[in-house]
Amino acid sequence: MKVFRGIYSTKPIFMKNIRVIPLLHVKGPNVVKPVHTEALRIVGNPKTLASRYYQEGADELIYLDIVASLYRRNLDLDLLRSVTENIFIPVTVGGGIRTIHDINNALRSGADKVAINTYAVRHPEFIEAAAKEFGSQCIVLFIEAKRQPTGWYEAYTDGGREHSGKEVVSWARQAIELGVGEILISSIDQDGTRRGYDVELIERISAISPIPVIAHGGAGVPESFVAALHAGADALAVSSVFHYQETTIASAKQYLRSQSINVRLV
Repeated sequence: MKVFRGIYSTKPIFMKNIRVIPLLHVKGPNVVKPVHTEALRIVGNPKTLASRYYQEGADELIYLDIVASLYRRNLDLDLLRSVTENIFIPVTVGGGIRTIHDINNALRSGADKVAINTYAVRHPEFIEAAAKEFGSQCIVLFIEAKRQPTGWYEAYTDGGREHSGKEVVSWARQAIELGVGEILISSIDQDGTRRGYDVELIERISAISPIPVIAHGGAGVPESFVAALHAGADALAVSSVFHYQETTIASAKQYLRSQSINVRLV
C-alpha cells in the first residue's frame, strides 16, 4: 500500500482524507477546456459551474485565469466575486498574481488561497514575502510541467506557453523552503487528454514534498484517480470529465470509497 510522504502525509492512503477539486480554466467570461494548454473550447459559465460543483459535493474549487499572466493583466475581481459569493468551500484562485496587493484583492473577493506560477518563477523571493504576509496555508505553488526528451520535467510559465529552464523537482523544493503551503502540479502532456494523470511526475514531486500535493492533468476513468493517489497525491484536481459530465463528483467519490479511500460524501 502506498504511503504518503512528509509531515502532512504520514498515513497510508486509506487513512487519508482525500479531496476532490473541480478546476475551472477561465478565459474572459467563460470556462474553457484546453488540451496541452491549447485548442481552447468553451464549456460553460464559471458561476454556473461553480454552483453546480458546490451542490454536487466538491471539497474545494480551483479558479485559474489562464491568460492573465500571458497578457500581463490582473484578475477580473467582479467575476471572481460572482463565482464565490454563494459557494461555501475553500476556493483557490490563480492568474496574474504579481503583488501583495493582488493577493489581498483576491482574498477580499472570495478566495481562500492563491496559486502563483509565472511571477513566482521569475521572482522566487515573492513566495517568501507572500507567505510571511498571509501565512503558508494561503500560498499555493502552481507548476505546469512538461516532460523533456531526456526525461526531466521543465516548469512552464504564461499559461504553459513559455520555457522557464527550471527543473520541476528542484523548483518545488526551493518553493517549499520559501514557504508555500501546497503544490498544484499540472501535466501539460496529459492535460485534456483523459488518458490518466502523469504518475511519474506526481511521484517525483510527492517524494520530496512535506506539504500537500494536488494532481492535475489527464483525469479520465475512475482508476486514473486511484493511480494518482497511489503515486502520492493528497488531492485530485479534475476538469474535463466533470465539465462534460462523463462522471460526477458523487460517482467519483463513491468509486474512491469502494477502493477504501476516505472521501467526504454528501
